[in-house]
Amino acid sequence: MTWDQYYFDICGVISKNSKCLSRKIGAIIVSDKSIISTGYNGPARGIPSCSERYKLNVDNNLRGLLIDKNINPDDESNHGMCPRYTLGFKSGEGLELCNSSHSERNCVLNAARHGICTKDSILYLNVNIPCKDCLTELINAGISEIVCTDISFYDKMSKYLIENSNLKIRVFDFEKEKK
Repeated sequence: MTWDQYYFDICGVISKNSKCLSRKIGAIIVSDKSIISTGYNGPARGIPSCSERYKLNVDNNLRGLLIDKNINPDDESNHGMCPRYTLGFKSGEGLELCNSSHSERNCVLNAARHGICTKDSILYLNVNIPCKDCLTELINAGISEIVCTDISFYDKMSKYLIENSNLKIRVFDFEKEKK
């Protein structure tokens, strides 16, 4: 097993702890072949996940939006679905309703919380190139390389940031690893 395969396998395990009802994504930061931080997408520590938001009946903004769309917020069949998708938003839309952080952001924040330097480290991510907000944070955190599953961009700004930074992007070669 290569180091890349090892790290990607760990990203997959970490993603299983994601509280996000939309996507299960895991990230790790590696320095000198040691994992120095991990992250998955989900709400900040102590903040209710979306499945809990439905049940708590305290998120009046979400409840009001659901009711406006003739969706019963107490209907338990919706509780396992991302509220944005329940409301008809597509991926990347309605983010003002999302209380989660992306896995790569949480990975950097977990390192900072424990006083771990991320300068010149590598971020492994079991998804495509991060969004512009996460890329900005990764560049500022000193991440030197991102190893991801494919080079597709959320937006034009993500491409711009990569082209105008020293950040190296590498796609994990799944086919090569099968051999």
